[in-house]
Amino acid sequence: MFSNCVITRNIHHSCKLLIVGGGSGGCTMAAKLSKYERDVIILEPNDTHYYQPMFTLIGGGMKTISQSRSSTKSVIPKNVNWIQDKVKSFNPKVNIVTTSNGDTINYDYMVVSIGLQFNYDQIIGLREALDKKDSGVCTNYSSQYVEKTYQILQNFNGGNAIFTFPNTPIKCAGAPQKIMYITEDYLRRKGKRNNANIIYKTSTPAIFGVKKYAQKLQQICNARNISVGTRQNLIKIDSTQNKATFQFLDEPNKTESIEYSMLHVTPPMGPPDVLIKSSLSNSTGYLDVDPYTLRHNVYGNIFGIGDCTSCPTSKTGAAVAAQSIIVLKNMINVMNGKNIKDKYDGYTSCPLVTGYSKCILAEFDYNLKPLETFPINQGNELRSMLLLKKHALPFIYWNIMLKGYWNGPKMIRKIMHFGLN
Repeated sequence: MFSNCVITRNIHHSCKLLIVGGGSGGCTMAAKLSKYERDVIILEPNDTHYYQPMFTLIGGGMKTISQSRSSTKSVIPKNVNWIQDKVKSFNPKVNIVTTSNGDTINYDYMVVSIGLQFNYDQIIGLREALDKKDSGVCTNYSSQYVEKTYQILQNFNGGNAIFTFPNTPIKCAGAPQKIMYITEDYLRRKGKRNNANIIYKTSTPAIFGVKKYAQKLQQICNARNISVGTRQNLIKIDSTQNKATFQFLDEPNKTESIEYSMLHVTPPMGPPDVLIKSSLSNSTGYLDVDPYTLRHNVYGNIFGIGDCTSCPTSKTGAAVAAQSIIVLKNMINVMNGKNIKDKYDGYTSCPLVTGYSKCILAEFDYNLKPLETFPINQGNELRSMLLLKKHALPFIYWNIMLKGYWNGPKMIRKIMHFGLN
C-alpha cells in the first residue's frame, strides 16, 4: 500500500501521474485521480494548507487564522506519494520535472496547479510597509499579513481608509472590495464612521466585471458614501509619510498622492517565474491550456487547473471545483486513448461580503452572464448568503472538495431551477 509519507531524497522518481502544486487545485485533483490511478505523486513544498477564501473573514475579525489551515499531510490522500519540494523546471518534451533539490520526476501525465505568485516589488515601498508594524498598511491576501488587517481596523480612529485593486489578474477579483465593506460596517458599528473617508481605487474600468452585480455594488457605495475611483493603479507607498501614490492608467503621466490612515493593498500577482520561463506558458506567462477542455495546447499529456492557467475566468476556489471534474473526465479519456468531450463553461463564484451580516453571491460564466444556483435574486444583499460563506463553504471545502467529491453546484442549480438553467 502507498502512503502519503514525505519523500525527502531519492534523486530520481517516476510515476504514471504527476501533480505539481498542492493547493486547492492540486489536492482536489489528487483526491479525484487517485481513485482511478494508484501511481500518483504530488509535488508541494509547504507544510501547511490554507483555505484562502476565509482570509477576508479573518481580516474582518469574523474568523481566526487557525480556522483557515490544516497540515498538508492531512489533505493529501493516503495513496498519493508526497514529495515535499518545489518545482525548479519543466521539460515537457521528455516528460521530466526537476525539483529545487535537484531531483527529477519522470511522468506519463501531469496536472499543473501551481497558482499565482505575489509580486510585491511592483509597488515601491509595499513590502517595507507591510513589514512595518505601525504603517497602517495591510493585505488580506497573505497568511503572513492577514491578521494585521483587523489590528489596524481596531485601532483606526479617523482619516482616509483606502482599498486597492492592482493592474494585474488576481485571486478572487471581489476580495479587494469585500474588506472595504466590512471596514465601513465596522466603523459604523463602532461610531467612527463620520471620521472616516472610505476610498476604493481600482485599475479596472468598473467596480465589478459582471454588469448585474456591478450595478448593485455601485448602489451600495453610493448609499454608504464610499468613493470609487476607476482606472487608477497604486504604484508607490511612503510609509514614513503615510502617503499612497496612484497612476491614472488612461493618462500615464498623471499621478496623485493621498494620505492614508489605513491602506489595504491587493498586491500585483502573476504566474510563477518557473512557469513563465518554461515552454508550457503562453505569451502572458500563464499555463497555455484550452479554456474549455483544460488540456495543454501543445503537450497533450498535460492538463492545468486553477489560478496558473490561461482560462479567462475569475480565479477562485469555485472555479477550481468546476474545473476539477472536467480535468478528471478528460484526463481519464486521454489515458484510455479516447477522445475528450467534456467542456468547462467558465463557471466561477464570488461571495461579495458587504458587511457583518450580508453578502451578494455572484456566480457567472465565461460570457460574464449570471449563472446563479438558487431560485432567488442573488444580486441582492442576503443574510443567508453570508451564512453560506462563513459556514457551509468551508465545510464543503475541507470535507467534500478535498476528498474529491465536489464538482461545484451545477447539479444543485439544475434541481433548484427544475432543469431549466
